[in-house]
Amino acid sequence: MANENKNVTILKAAYRLWNDTKGGSVDHWLDNMSDDVKFRSLAEGAKTIEFTRTSSCKDEVRQYFAGLTADWEMKYYHVDEYIAEGDRVVALAHVSFKNKRTGKVLETPKADFHKFRDGKICEFFEFYDTAKAIETAS
Repeated sequence: MANENKNVTILKAAYRLWNDTKGGSVDHWLDNMSDDVKFRSLAEGAKTIEFTRTSSCKDEVRQYFAGLTADWEMKYYHVDEYIAEGDRVVALAHVSFKNKRTGKVLETPKADFHKFRDGKICEFFEFYDTAKAIETAS
């Protein structure tokens, strides 16, 4: 249970900073990831949101964040609940981003699945309304 609490504490701080800086805390997220992090998005690099392709190391995750912050402006990122068991933590959230090119706003529920190893995120998989995200970016 101690690791579960520690992992949730790490994520609470990261998500709070992520929301408070409106996406300006990329380095904080990267500092909390293993070098060999497996980072996946439900959109899997779909047209108009190509930055969501699967990443298999921290440098590729940095490219994900670069694409996200170049194309989208965060309105809010509110985590409603954390569910932890063993080395896994799920963050259930509601998020909103404005696409900088289209001016359209995306609001969607979101579930982020994290796996920890030695106090670092080693796996991440995000689930959200991909059809709405693609339409917002189109």
